[in-house]
Amino acid sequence: MLDPACGSGNFLYVAYRELVNLEMEILRKIHENFGERARRAAGARSLISTTQFYGIDIDPFAVELAKVTLMLAKRVALAETKESQFAAQRDLPFALEKPLPLDNLDAHIVANDALFCDWPYADVIIGNPPYQAKNKMQQEFGPAYVNRVRARYPDVPGRADFCVYWFRRAHDELSEGGRAGLVGTNTICQNYSRQGGLDYIVGTGGTITEAVSTQNWSGDASVHVSIVNWIKGNYAGEKKLYRQYGNSEDSPWERFELPVINSALSPGADVTKATVLKTNIDPKSCYQGQTHGHEGFLLHPNEAAEFYQSAPINREVLFPYLTAEELFASKPPCPQRYVIDFHPRDIFEAGRYELPFQRIKDRVLPTREESAKKEQRRNEEALLDNPKARVNTHHQNFLKRWWLLSYPRPELISKITQMPRFIVCGQVTKRPIFAFVSSEIHPNAELIVFTFPDDYSFGILQSNVHWEWLIERCLTLTERPRYTNQTVYDPFPWPQAPTMSQVKQVAQAALNLRQIRQKIMAAHSLSLRDLYRTLELPGRNPLRDTHEELNATVRDAYGMNKDENLLAFLFALNQELAKKEKGGQAVVGPGVPPVGIDPTILISDDAIRPPYR
Repeated sequence: MLDPACGSGNFLYVAYRELVNLEMEILRKIHENFGERARRAAGARSLISTTQFYGIDIDPFAVELAKVTLMLAKRVALAETKESQFAAQRDLPFALEKPLPLDNLDAHIVANDALFCDWPYADVIIGNPPYQAKNKMQQEFGPAYVNRVRARYPDVPGRADFCVYWFRRAHDELSEGGRAGLVGTNTICQNYSRQGGLDYIVGTGGTITEAVSTQNWSGDASVHVSIVNWIKGNYAGEKKLYRQYGNSEDSPWERFELPVINSALSPGADVTKATVLKTNIDPKSCYQGQTHGHEGFLLHPNEAAEFYQSAPINREVLFPYLTAEELFASKPPCPQRYVIDFHPRDIFEAGRYELPFQRIKDRVLPTREESAKKEQRRNEEALLDNPKARVNTHHQNFLKRWWLLSYPRPELISKITQMPRFIVCGQVTKRPIFAFVSSEIHPNAELIVFTFPDDYSFGILQSNVHWEWLIERCLTLTERPRYTNQTVYDPFPWPQAPTMSQVKQVAQAALNLRQIRQKIMAAHSLSLRDLYRTLELPGRNPLRDTHEELNATVRDAYGMNKDENLLAFLFALNQELAKKEKGGQAVVGPGVPPVGIDPTILISDDAIRPPYR
């Protein structure tokens, strides 16, 4: 048994004790149910030894602790065995290992980098590999090491979580019939991480036998984890899948018995192989909002008012700035701050706005200069280690245009300024909340923006048809879904043949839903978050009723039967449309379909607006 990220040996400790317990349980059953010949055939010595356990860790101190930990496991297991009722009642002809002298485990538990060293043969591989998201890997490990890892494992997507490399390596190291059980972040069953790990495992002869798709991590890290047990080969029995809801250790669980556990660790239809649809990305209609990159770009309303009063021209570069928290928690939803957005102006044009420009020069420029210097030093160190190493110019690029937002999203801003309102949802959210926002407002990067002003498009996006697709295709942050346009929106198939009447019905149901929301929120002083929390409670709820009405009209627009499996229908439609596109046929994309209706009649006038401008 091998733990290739053993740390101080906790997994080895538990594994040793559990194997001794299993051995004693087998022995007890033999003595209770069989005769003397079977008892003699069971052997006279324990089959469990510390020399069957191996560990690798990059920290030499942890390795020494792991050796001690395994010795403690042996001592505790021996004590438990001798004190068991079975052992006390019978004179067992069975020699257990002795606690002393201590075993020499220097060749078994070693200090090395498991991603690059040789692994010892193991029938079973267990462990809890290190977690690190791709965005923070370079910060923690440095670009030289990250480049080395990616060169060693070129088939793992660069956006995969760090723990994915252990899943892939473990599967490669197993012999046919070998088993593995690893803990990873719950991103291992999502998108890039899934492609690099679990997709590879099930696609190269692996069978997931038992898994936890997500559970709250009991340690210090604020993260949800997945646990995957698999065999290299076939396994004919029922597979067990578990899923925990909520953010606490005592949150409720759901259990499924399945003939197959897919790489998405989902009990529903497998939509992991959905195809990106060309019509969804050209023209583009789904964006992430603006990333300001530094608090110096943000103003409180009283500061913005001072800038307005000092020079009316400043209104040209100051905009109300809506975040996801303000969308969900404000009563009523509205932006609480303003953003200084000079794009697309060069440094000379930006300098015409004296107060805003001086603020950015004083507050943002020094930080960007220091970040660029640190990045340059890291790059120099990486190149010394490997002259061909890939280096980052992230902060140096920001310095070249220091007066601009980190990501001003010019294409998005250009589109929304040409329409009266646009649709948003939180990039990370646990509830299906979509809203219209006035084009006077600039959306923050916490928001996903859909460039449609019409009620029909809102209805499709707000419906459970889109939401359930989102849940299955998204990334997650803890237990909250994270919307990504590449994985959720780009493959999402829109209704292909709705009638004019169906389009109008969806639009009207969407408008009814927002009117009900506004009425309840105003009457009871609720935020959108407060309002949607009531859907988690039993009992009649007018919000639930209007959601169900919208869902029914959207399913009707798709031509979907009432009891039809929603995800299976969407995946089949996605595949049909992808095939048509490949053959050069036109398909219906996002937005109002060509049914002979004037799209402007589907544009009502409600939207989140700035408190003043």
